Order: sequence, then structure tokens, then C-alpha cells
Amino acid sequence: MSLLDKPSWNMMERSLDASTLRQKVAANNIANVDTPNFKRSEVVFEELLQGQMNANTPSINGFRTDPRHFVIGKTTTLPNTEIKSDDSTAINNNLNNVDMDYEMSLMAKNQLKYNTMIQQMNSDFKKLRTVIGGRQ
Repeated sequence: MSLLDKPSWNMMERSLDASTLRQKVAANNIANVDTPNFKRSEVVFEELLQGQMNANTPSINGFRTDPRHFVIGKTTTLPNTEIKSDDSTAINNNLNNVDMDYEMSLMAKNQLKYNTMIQQMNSDFKKLRTVIGGRQ
């Protein structure tokens, strides 16, 4: 088992990946604000993660003697990010539905979340370095 193979770090890594993708999607939306018939997209990750964490699965884990056996209990796999397109609305006369102010606020919110996750990862790595290095 690797030192970096903790469920919380795997979740943080996937969250950072989703945040990076979210920034790219928002930048693409802003770049196409004047493109006729362009429909905005958004990244869905937190909703999928919350749905998986709230799933009605048993709270016990079964013992497996072989990796080919069925998993009993909650699985540790994390959901993949999805990009959804909003085809149902239109804001402009050219049937474009990108609102520049909304997209900019989403980018700012995403940047704050990203910075917080990076600070948490840095803190965890600092603690790990302290534990590995011992007291000097």
C-alpha cells in the first residue's frame, strides 16, 4: 500500500480534477458568449459524489477471499465527472444562453474551492513530511 493511497487523498485528487475541468468549461462558455446557438455547459461532480455517499447500501462490508467475489457494502470507487449541456434556455436573440456575470461568479467560486483544496493537500503533505522526517 502506498503512503498516498488514502481514500481522502483519492477523493481530494478527483475533486481537484473536477475543479480544473470546471474552470476549463467555464472559460469555454465565456469564450463563446457571442457565438450564435451556443449552449453553455457545466460540470457535475459534487452531486454525483453526494448521491454515491448517500446510497442505500448496507453499512457492513463483506469479507472477500478472492478479488473476483462480489463486493458487499459500500464501494470505494469515486464517480466520474460529467459535462452537461443546458439546451433548454436562451438568453440572447441569437439563442445563446451564456450569462457572462454568472459564468464569472462560477469561476470565482471554483477558484476559491480549488485554493482551499490545495491548502488542505499541502497541509496533509507537511504533516506527512513531519512524520517521516521525525523530530530533528
